Amino acid sequence: MTSLANWQTIKDPKDKPTDVVVNKNSYPNPNKILRIASINVNGLRASEKKGLLTWLQNSEIDVVCMQETRINPEQWTDKYRPTGWHCYLFPAEKAGYAGTAIYSRLPIVSVTTGLGFELADSQGRFICAEFAFDGMDYPVFIASLYLPSGSSGDDAQARKDTFLDAYQAILAKWKDEQKSIIVCGDYNMVHKKIDIKNWSGNQKASGCLPHERAWLDYLYDKLGYVDSFRHVRADEPFLYSWWSNRGQARAKNVGWRIDYHACSPDWKNRAVGAWVYRDSWFSDHAPVIVDYDLGK
Repeated sequence: MTSLANWQTIKDPKDKPTDVVVNKNSYPNPNKILRIASINVNGLRASEKKGLLTWLQNSEIDVVCMQETRINPEQWTDKYRPTGWHCYLFPAEKAGYAGTAIYSRLPIVSVTTGLGFELADSQGRFICAEFAFDGMDYPVFIASLYLPSGSSGDDAQARKDTFLDAYQAILAKWKDEQKSIIVCGDYNMVHKKIDIKNWSGNQKASGCLPHERAWLDYLYDKLGYVDSFRHVRADEPFLYSWWSNRGQARAKNVGWRIDYHACSPDWKNRAVGAWVYRDSWFSDHAPVIVDYDLGK
């Protein structure tokens, strides 16, 4: 793990985390740093009006994985595809709903969409880009995932659970294939007590249900995938990525960490910096940024 990141442990949950994303030149080999961001944009058109793409263009981010793009192909004009980026969109069949995207400054070898089951594919919930990085003799995949929410009721939770079961089998298959992959996205569930402000009050709420947290336990402990953010920021509290629009949750930092970079084991020790960017607000989620050292 790096000592370069400018962060400090937050003692008061109302404090704004002082995450300052370091300049790549701070690293010994800046050309080997791959910077990936994940953000649920809550509508790409709305987030563009709030400055998302301008921020992205001025950043040192190499790849950004977006969820809940909610934009149709005919609406996805050059206005939403910044110059110098390779942009790929996987929209839902239903207009103005769900959808994912990957934007990359780096060349992309190929792009695939969907996971092979209807709930994922009809709603545009998974898009994956293949990369060929110098010094790595195997393909690398970076994906954007938007897991369903179960918060609207029992039927929605049942659909979410069905998705989780199907996706877990795919993750196991990738493990057996030794697939090198980073799956960024809105997983719509917290993992540990440290990842949510109101732990006790949400034990029966979708996104914090015991079986959902057990699913993440299985992902990390049994299948061997790695929570890149927590690998770097292991024990730091009050680092959330989503806040309700109710009750001044954002101002009080009453949040949930539900946005992840879940990577295959070969990426574990390459994760060298991690931040939740909160200097600007583009949606009800904050960008989660992780630096990976390709020289390791």
